[in-house]
Amino acid sequence: MNLAWILLFLPLGVAAANQLALRKTGLAPLISTASAIATFVLALLLLGKTGTSNFAWATIGDFSVNVGIQLDQLSTGMMIVVTGVGMLVHIFSLAYMKDDEAKARYFTGLSLFMFSMTGIVLASNFIMTFMFWELVGLSSYLLIGHWYQKDSAADAAKKAFLCNRVGDFGFMVGILMLWGITGTFAFSEMQVPALVSTGTLSAAVLFIFCGAIGKSAQLPLHVWLPDAMEGPTPVSALIHAATMVAAGVYMLFRVQLSIGFDAFEGLTASSVIAWTGGITALVAALMAVQQDDIKRVLAYSTLSQLGYMVMAVGLVSGEAGMFHLFTHAWFKALLFLGSGAVIYACHHEQDIWKMGGLLKKMPITGLTFAIGFAALIAVPFTSGFFSKEQILEAAHEKEPILFWIAALVAVLTPFYMTRLFVVAFLGKPKSDHADHAHEVGPLMFGPLVLLAVMGLIAGFPFVASKLAPAYHQPEHLIYLGFIT
Repeated sequence: MNLAWILLFLPLGVAAANQLALRKTGLAPLISTASAIATFVLALLLLGKTGTSNFAWATIGDFSVNVGIQLDQLSTGMMIVVTGVGMLVHIFSLAYMKDDEAKARYFTGLSLFMFSMTGIVLASNFIMTFMFWELVGLSSYLLIGHWYQKDSAADAAKKAFLCNRVGDFGFMVGILMLWGITGTFAFSEMQVPALVSTGTLSAAVLFIFCGAIGKSAQLPLHVWLPDAMEGPTPVSALIHAATMVAAGVYMLFRVQLSIGFDAFEGLTASSVIAWTGGITALVAALMAVQQDDIKRVLAYSTLSQLGYMVMAVGLVSGEAGMFHLFTHAWFKALLFLGSGAVIYACHHEQDIWKMGGLLKKMPITGLTFAIGFAALIAVPFTSGFFSKEQILEAAHEKEPILFWIAALVAVLTPFYMTRLFVVAFLGKPKSDHADHAHEVGPLMFGPLVLLAVMGLIAGFPFVASKLAPAYHQPEHLIYLGFIT
């Protein structure tokens, strides 16, 4: 368990060192990147480990508040996503942010975010989860508003912060209600008494779902995510594709595991969650069709795919939702970083109608972007094909109307992504910036290549079974449904 504590607090120590001692030395980017690599190595070493480590944080009479970490296949598998994508974003940022005057502050924010997100994943109870949940909100506010000199960036950061606070109030109420029902905050100790009414339990789950609505940008609190594209593009890849927005889905599935699948399935809340996810997926896909900004297309695409994941959890097929979270993290981070490479090469132009011909100008970026595009639209035998198919299968079995909504989203996704790729990467350059674009350096295309490989193979059992082995405790089942 010592490795887990080191993994948790290493980014915090680096963030403090960057801000207090390394700000003016120029070493902050390198130290932060080294710590990100170290956390990924530690996450690999923790794969397959199980156990809980708690200590009393506060004691009032007979009541004790414990904080601690829990290692199981859900948390260690999620840590691979958080630290893996985080490591590649750090490496990409070394080149992308090299000329930024406040890069020390930027890398401090990245390290603080990694600490916060790691805390959510490793938390053994709701108290610790909520503390780190709020820290994620703070660190994302700082990163979205990194270029706060621009009014649009400052406003986007405030909108993200406020929208998440609305959801977090409901989350806090739900945690207290669930504590009142079960008598504990610890995930592993929760048992729903037989005499508790389904209405009371459903209300608690719905309040907890409010937190997921905010973090995972579901209707009606979805409005912050597209505007958050005002932040640096690597931030979009880390926060708005792979980690922070996935925290809501992760937390919902953790709750589902804690109270039991049978208890969850009988709740009205499960239907509300499923329909919220399905409607969000459809509305976001329709919005993506109308966008001309390359990052906003990907932002609405992320909203849509998160809707898929939330729908799967609501259908009590959380294993399918978590599988899609796992595959989506790699190929959506690839698409966001690919868009960052394009924006960087085109002198910060984001309008796809002012691009064109970039596949010839930037062949590595273009080909890796095409792989991410293929995985997103679920081309057979890409990672997205396997995970999306499981969600559609679950919807077909349990809620036919949601199946047809999900199928329509699956049709809209190739439409808006093909439009983006054809306009931006094919044809002739439509501006001087596009005409003079050239391939980015190895610090930027290296992470793209690695993410492209994961976008192709992450769905295959020979990879997934090593990154997320079968869970051996009966109450947790096997959280990745493709492993038998």
